[in-house]
Amino acid sequence: MQTIETSTINPFFHARTFEPVPVFAKLPTAPRNASPVPHLTSLYHDDKAGNYGDRSYPGNCGGNLIRDLLMYYRPSSVFDPMSGSGTCRDVCTELGIHCWSADIHKGFDLCETSNFYGDTAIVEPRSFDFVWIHPPYWRQKLYATDSRDLSRAPTLDAFLERYSNAILHCTRVLKPGGHFAVLMGDYQDREAGFVPLAWHTKDLAFKCGLKQAATDIIRFSHGASSSRKVYRSSFIPGLHDVCAIFTK
Repeated sequence: MQTIETSTINPFFHARTFEPVPVFAKLPTAPRNASPVPHLTSLYHDDKAGNYGDRSYPGNCGGNLIRDLLMYYRPSSVFDPMSGSGTCRDVCTELGIHCWSADIHKGFDLCETSNFYGDTAIVEPRSFDFVWIHPPYWRQKLYATDSRDLSRAPTLDAFLERYSNAILHCTRVLKPGGHFAVLMGDYQDREAGFVPLAWHTKDLAFKCGLKQAATDIIRFSHGASSSRKVYRSSFIPGLHDVCAIFTK
């Protein structure tokens, strides 16, 4: 149950009185089509995370969106280089899909060029039908203590430089015609102001030669830790992030 402020003085500028009211969002009716996942639309509002990964892990997005994407695109192999608590890997295990999974916590740096080129390459080019990443939203939330972690980038420019490498390397290992899904959110930074990371994601992907393959998927942020906080400042809360899907 949410609360809103009410007033008998002015409907826009009101006294600090609170009255609990139910809040509902009425979703548009989706057109019928031949999709193998008919409930997968541009508005993703599933409030159940599914039994994947570890929900206590910071930034865990739940596995149902990943599952629905894999059921829609039906890849035979998945590259999961930002595995976190293993959400994507768990989904792939359930669906019987081969998954190459790694993370900065385990010493694998997606942004490091030597992992993808030359004699020290760990991952072969054009090896996967599908790539999934859920990167840090810059420093909105800190993850690994490793200084190479994207959430530890000292400036937005430093973040975007490394993030560009990450997208480039994902592009390199993607098979022609394969699909690359990125879940990213915008946020208000205390120093940099509003940071449109979803826009930056598309800009960097297009510069790598990728094309957008489908509509943006607006994922409702059920269970976000920020929803349980109280802030002294005034702002318009973001209650979603964006899953962009690309192909090459």
